[in-house]
Amino acid sequence: MAGAPRIEHLITSGTFSLDGGTWNVDNNVWIVGDDDEVVVIDAAHDAGAVLAAIGDRRLSAVVCTHAHNDHVNAAPDVANATGAPILLHPDDQVLWTMAHPDRRPDGPLADGDELKVAGIGLRVLHTPGHAPGAVCLYAPELGAVFSGDTLFAGGPGATGRSYSDFGTIIASIGDRLLALPGETVVHTGHGDTTSIAAEAPHLQEWAARGW
Repeated sequence: MAGAPRIEHLITSGTFSLDGGTWNVDNNVWIVGDDDEVVVIDAAHDAGAVLAAIGDRRLSAVVCTHAHNDHVNAAPDVANATGAPILLHPDDQVLWTMAHPDRRPDGPLADGDELKVAGIGLRVLHTPGHAPGAVCLYAPELGAVFSGDTLFAGGPGATGRSYSDFGTIIASIGDRLLALPGETVVHTGHGDTTSIAAEAPHLQEWAARGW
């Protein structure tokens, strides 16, 4: 028996670099699946730790919520070790190339796609703003959405650097994420988990102050 589909969580540490600056960051790596098959959402920093968490299970894909280097820097090593494809929205190719100029993703993510793992679906929601090709992954059977850096506990992702836009991220959150059921648990790219219901009342407040 493969067991029930579930969400596993790993925190890895490294650096994020863009626009000439570098910052120390802790990233959430999410592993979704069962005892036989998983997907990795955002292979960050430490390929060895990610591979150890996967164990002897089949990795069906390395899914990138966006291509800032801290979310994709371990993706090629994880993919090469397992044979799994790296999936990325094409609008983030410019950011991907900064991190991996000699390795392209293996396949595209598009709004409305559904990735299957362990008998459940992960629906791709294109949510630009933090990055042009940012996506979230909604797993209705698990009551969860994986928000990357689009939505955090307490506010939207940062939009003060290249290839990001505040108005766009606010629209993405309002139109795509806040349309999900309120009880949906939000598994973020950094920091604490939250819920749609906890964040929804604050959208207009964020928009008004420009975050």
